[in-house]
Amino acid sequence: MKKNKFTTIALIVIIIFVLGGLFFLGRNGKGSQLSGSDPMHTPVAGDPGSLNNLIGKPMLDFSLRDRNGTEYSAIGLKGKKIALFFSEGIMCYPACWNQMVALATDPRFNNADTAVLSVVIDPPSDWQSAIQKMPELGKATVLFDSDKSVSQALGMLTLPSSMHYGAFPGHSFILIDKQGIVRDAFDDPTMGIDNDRVFAELEKLN
Repeated sequence: MKKNKFTTIALIVIIIFVLGGLFFLGRNGKGSQLSGSDPMHTPVAGDPGSLNNLIGKPMLDFSLRDRNGTEYSAIGLKGKKIALFFSEGIMCYPACWNQMVALATDPRFNNADTAVLSVVIDPPSDWQSAIQKMPELGKATVLFDSDKSVSQALGMLTLPSSMHYGAFPGHSFILIDKQGIVRDAFDDPTMGIDNDRVFAELEKLN
């Protein structure tokens, strides 16, 4: 009888230790995921549906400046077809840099009816070093959203292409017609050169 009682107690103790160990490992695993990895560098599935909420509505009345201090605003650009490219900027080398240069040097966008603008959240003072590294970047019209207010208001910080979720844009486009209405918006997690798609969509706009 005593032997059976001892065996029962021993089994209970073993079960408690096993369950306790599993619980500890579970908590430790979760803790490592949060503190051991860098969530700012972990791609997170954003909500591409948020871009759809922009389509068919007037563009946010943004006002941003380029590195020379020239101001660009939604109101000031009315009468032009506009392509806005939001990217991680300086940190996104070479993919975002290549896209900026491709947009700036594509003759299809070089006309009085079209404005193709790249938006970054870098401070303007940092951009000269990027141009020295890739001189063709000097041909791009880069607007500085250094306080992130425009990028955040448009939902650019939480899309699937963002490698710094909630802090930086990724690789996203907003296309606006001459009346200032958003007609297309899309995100590209592959970070490819999207000139053909941008051109095709701008061609549809009035």
